[in-house]
Amino acid sequence: MNFMEKEKPIGVFDSGIGGLTVVKRLASTLPVENLVYFGDTARVPYGSKSNATVVEYGLQDARFLINKNVKAIVVACNTVSSIALNEIKNAFHIPVIGMIEPGAEFAVRETNNKRIGVIGTRATIMNQAYSNAIKKLNPGVEVFEKACPLFVPLAEEGWIKHQATYDIAEEYLKELRDLEIDTLVLGCTHYPILAEVIQEVIGKNVKLVDSGIASAEAVMRELDRCDLHTNAYSQGHQDYFVSDIPVKFKEVAELFLGKNVNNIQKIDLEMLTVI
Repeated sequence: MNFMEKEKPIGVFDSGIGGLTVVKRLASTLPVENLVYFGDTARVPYGSKSNATVVEYGLQDARFLINKNVKAIVVACNTVSSIALNEIKNAFHIPVIGMIEPGAEFAVRETNNKRIGVIGTRATIMNQAYSNAIKKLNPGVEVFEKACPLFVPLAEEGWIKHQATYDIAEEYLKELRDLEIDTLVLGCTHYPILAEVIQEVIGKNVKLVDSGIASAEAVMRELDRCDLHTNAYSQGHQDYFVSDIPVKFKEVAELFLGKNVNNIQKIDLEMLTVI
């Protein structure tokens, strides 16, 4: 493997800022790797868009990262992972890792009673992405999926322990709790922010599966397979790009990453549609 290839950064993209929870996991799992993040905050959410639009946006986001000279791409968006992953893999000749398969593999390993719950955006749930991936790995597992769209704005508001969050979690999760699942996949990158509330409501005996952790492990294995690990020993750095900087963006980004964030650059949407 060419030395210069190894020293390229890993690219990560999401429809908004939820993917920053994946960046946090990657930085922890692969601390010497450099990361480039792109959040399409001007066009979020993707979960309510048509499949054709999600494919188009996903390809544009990946191409933006390709132009940043990345060595691998992490699709840190469950909606894009469930709809457009194959198109992105076919379009570019570098490793592309999504959220669905790593999360499904992790859940199948964790379950004891073969009853797995999945929560995510409407698009992820409607496409039955996790259900299909889990059934492919183990047809004997029962999968119960539930869309929880209000968890995203609650996470972005930072309402981590707000009573409203508990009330909404109870409304969403009581059905899954009654189905006696023993494993719950957090099928949206925003949801780990609310993990404490989700755990309390679903029950302490239910294992939570963070797809960000699972995907970070998958990236590490892919870098091993392709001999793409950096030779650097110093701490890696992260660059952040977004298509819009909403009010409170810095505050929410710091909540998701657990550290100060100052190097956020806004790009013009035209850069996505012409490159």
